[in-house]
Amino acid sequence: MNNYVANSPLSYNEYLKVTELIGLQSTLSEPTSHDELLFIVIHQTYELWFKQILHEIDASINWLRENRTFRANHSLKTVAAIGKVVVSQIHILETMAQIGFLEFRDKLNPASGFQSTQFREIEFVSGAKDEKMMNHFKMDGFAFERLKKRFDQPSLAEEFWNLLGRKGFPVETNEEKVQTIVEILTSPERHADFFIMQDLLIEHDENIALWRYNHVLMVERMLGMKRGTGGSEGAGYLRTTLSKKFFPELWEARTHL
Repeated sequence: MNNYVANSPLSYNEYLKVTELIGLQSTLSEPTSHDELLFIVIHQTYELWFKQILHEIDASINWLRENRTFRANHSLKTVAAIGKVVVSQIHILETMAQIGFLEFRDKLNPASGFQSTQFREIEFVSGAKDEKMMNHFKMDGFAFERLKKRFDQPSLAEEFWNLLGRKGFPVETNEEKVQTIVEILTSPERHADFFIMQDLLIEHDENIALWRYNHVLMVERMLGMKRGTGGSEGAGYLRTTLSKKFFPELWEARTHL
């Protein structure tokens, strides 16, 4: 083992680019606020998890197109697991002292979590495409190009319904989609792969909803009803996003069981 490590041209730090990674947290407050490092680390971690979620959803979409339900479910299981971690991270932000956050918050203007390109990509690729939201990023070439690509391509929700349609389920209308899910929920052993799939999709939807809800509470706990750094209404705006659903038919089907 020692000889292998000594003779190896590749190290842990080199492979994971640790030197570069731990040098990416540049604070803006002067003197540096104790809590600013935590704020940056959490949000950079979010972006890394968002990257992995997009990677798994893109893989799932490809598996669905190829009718490979087992592989799609495997990637969706990873998406659901990461979603739970993403939700739990919000509570770490709540360990900041309110006055500590205010020591550097004004330095963030006009940057805002609203501008997270990857989170908007997750919304679009999952099924909640919003042209108005996309146009908010028109002045950011990097973000707009990525969001436009997501907007124009079939979403996870669309590919899910396409697969069910190819398998003979009626999915032309909202009512047919709901009844198809009712059939799958009623006979899980007959439709095992699709039962697991719809359950993983609704778990992904639920995790994002929980993230939104916990985010609202965290913002209110830290800032009350102050306006957001990007000019939004802060917690007031965030509350308007709580009803968003990627797969509304999956939720509605539960009512009809």
